[in-house]
Amino acid sequence: MPGLKIAVMVSNLKMDPYEGFRVVAEMGVPGVHLSVGSGPFAPDALDASGRKALLDHLKGMDLEISAVSAWGGNVDLCEREGLAGHVEHAKAILDLAVDLGCGIWQAHIGIMPHETSHPRWDTLVESAGEIARHGEQVGACLAIETGPEPPRVVQRLIETVGSEAIRVNYDPGNLIIWPALLAAREGRTYDKEAAMEAFEPTEGVKRLGPYTVHTHAKDAVVGEDGIRQEVPLGTGWVEWDRYVSLLDEQGYSGYVAIERETGEDPVGDIRRAVNFLKTL
Repeated sequence: MPGLKIAVMVSNLKMDPYEGFRVVAEMGVPGVHLSVGSGPFAPDALDASGRKALLDHLKGMDLEISAVSAWGGNVDLCEREGLAGHVEHAKAILDLAVDLGCGIWQAHIGIMPHETSHPRWDTLVESAGEIARHGEQVGACLAIETGPEPPRVVQRLIETVGSEAIRVNYDPGNLIIWPALLAAREGRTYDKEAAMEAFEPTEGVKRLGPYTVHTHAKDAVVGEDGIRQEVPLGTGWVEWDRYVSLLDEQGYSGYVAIERETGEDPVGDIRRAVNFLKTL
């Protein structure tokens, strides 16, 4: 991989998004990862002229959108309640992704059941299939973010739906954070060895690499007390050299988007993350 294509999740800069665009451009980064779940860039907030104006503004700064982001954990496609509304919203987001030139929508879609016999599984396959059919029609995909379940479960859903409109946003940091979060929720003691074996934060690329269209650069650790923590890039448990090498082996050529959700110095952390990624 001759130099990573780097993007920044603009909302993580904790500033007005247009000021954020300027900061990202000054970092020498070509991509912006744009939150569209609500606010000024939501599907119902940007009409056709607004979408064109946004693209023109970014083009003038030599920036492009790596992916749009919505549904950070507030939607569950495995539950019948409210499902029709969620699916219609999903179609609007896919339309927006096309209009904004990236065609990739990154999202969490609820915690998938590990077994196909679970009643939530059929609901998930049905809803993901309807979203996929719309994605195929308009030329966009839903990139499911890794984390709440092991890569093998995400792989099973993608292969069951069987559509190129259901893909992956690979987040290795999430695959460290989520096993500890689930253990705490279920009252279990966190077991690092078992968690790393099941959730494969780095090696899972072997399973999901062929389906990965976007990836987050996020790092994390879990303390002895089982408390999970996002940490600055390169200081956690993600094996970045190995991760990038596996992506390269899978032929990945998309964006690596920096996501830094915590910390007191978001701009500084993201600048350092850019410099770190440029060494890989």
